[in-house]
Amino acid sequence: MTYTVTILVFLVIMFLASAIRILNEYERAVIFRLGRIIDVKGPGLIILIPVIDKMVKVDMRTITMDVPPQDVITRDNVSIKVNAVVYFRVIDANAAVTDVENYLYATSQLAQTTLRSVCGQVELDEILSQREKINMHLQEILDRSTDSWGIKVSLVEVKQIDLPEEMKRAIAKQAEAERERRAKVIAAEGEYQAAEKLFEAAKVMTKEPISLQLRYLQTLNQIATENNSTIVFPIPIDFFRHFLKGDDK
Repeated sequence: MTYTVTILVFLVIMFLASAIRILNEYERAVIFRLGRIIDVKGPGLIILIPVIDKMVKVDMRTITMDVPPQDVITRDNVSIKVNAVVYFRVIDANAAVTDVENYLYATSQLAQTTLRSVCGQVELDEILSQREKINMHLQEILDRSTDSWGIKVSLVEVKQIDLPEEMKRAIAKQAEAERERRAKVIAAEGEYQAAEKLFEAAKVMTKEPISLQLRYLQTLNQIATENNSTIVFPIPIDFFRHFLKGDDK
């Protein structure tokens, strides 16, 4: 009798161990009964019928997937390597299990082919300068393609763009030429503004000759302060006009 009870207890324990499942808050279970889906359960405690029921767990959290470097030839025939990162999550556990064999592998392959396709349709300058636009385009294509799998692609980011060495040197020269051009433009604008101010000052001095004399004296004062030396300079004849007029009287 004791032996029979022990066997029964053991069988009950085995039954409960195989029938009871506990799912975390971020997990869902797709339940198959004799090969047919009967429900999607979770989180919490669920009970299965041993042998008859089969459970496939699906993680509903956001998944971060690295897209390995892809060899791409841009529209302007530049060979580059581009990698990216994709953020997505399962929103329909039923579709993720039944509509695609392995949604992680399928999403990875789709991301790689889409990255090559999108980057191959644009020029290198656009990839470098308009990365946000490329990211949004990739996200839209992946999200639309994976919608039937019960997957929502929330974000795609191009991580790194590897350029050939000769292209790096060409871009560096281009950037240096652009900086030199800007420096020359700024210097030319400065000279133009200075010339305008000098022209305005000349017009004022033409109307008021005394201002020219004052400027002359100011310049002499600066020279005498900065250079401790003897300076010989001509005195403008205008300084003596007053005395010459006095002698005529």
